[in-house]
Amino acid sequence: MNAALTSPLFARITGDRVTDWLVTHGLRIVVIVAVVAVVFLVFRAVVPHVVEATVRRQMTGRPEEETSKRAKTLVNAVLRTAEVVLAIIALLMVLPELSVNIGALLAGVGIAGIAIGFGAQTLVRDTLNGLFILIENQYGIGDVVTVAGVTGRVEEVNLRRTVLRDLDGVVHSVPNSEIRVASNYTRDWSGVNMSVTVPYDADLDKVTEVIDAVGRELAADKAYKSLIKEAPHVERVDAFKDSGVSLKVLGVTKPMRQWDVMGELRRRLKKAFDSEHIEMRW
Repeated sequence: MNAALTSPLFARITGDRVTDWLVTHGLRIVVIVAVVAVVFLVFRAVVPHVVEATVRRQMTGRPEEETSKRAKTLVNAVLRTAEVVLAIIALLMVLPELSVNIGALLAGVGIAGIAIGFGAQTLVRDTLNGLFILIENQYGIGDVVTVAGVTGRVEEVNLRRTVLRDLDGVVHSVPNSEIRVASNYTRDWSGVNMSVTVPYDADLDKVTEVIDAVGRELAADKAYKSLIKEAPHVERVDAFKDSGVSLKVLGVTKPMRQWDVMGELRRRLKKAFDSEHIEMRW
């Protein structure tokens, strides 16, 4: 090994250089990271209140549950976007302290971007579609939707993707560019929509009376009255099936409560039909 490299003078010079770098560039890097972190923490503290206040003004008179979902969705999207933007800003400020020429780097990125842009078209479509989803409030966190052939509860919405969890607990990540039609099952109100099939020789007037009575009782029950906006009732004779006559039963519930109401309605209909000796077909 070269004796000069191991001499006390070399060690002292090297140590001085490291100390100087830490005092100047190193300290600046720490300050940059600290400032960006503080800015993001301020964002996390302020954005939820500002967004919620704005949403409540714009959605005056709308259900509280709908307002809360809208605010939560926008807060999540804004914070995720701010996180990415602040990280990029911090990186661009730190690189010069590491002796990286930002001008040359940006020039190189600009040239490479022409080639990369062709491959990033999907990402651009994701972002634009995600922006329209948020602006138009097509759905939000907590809604049950069908998008790109997948049905589930929305767990996250950002500019790039929509994350759903289905009834099996499977999490689906759907790129926003794949979403052509979004079907929201829980916007403003939800519907009871079910069919009841009885034999051809059944007295349809009596069957209708029994179903409507069960629907009214369910809507009056203190455990369900707050969930039901319109009592389930027979809307029409829906179809003639091989097994019997199908009656269409409709009703209106609060968002996302239609499945609870239909489950209890089926249970009560079974008991009522048994007591009235009405056979149910499938």
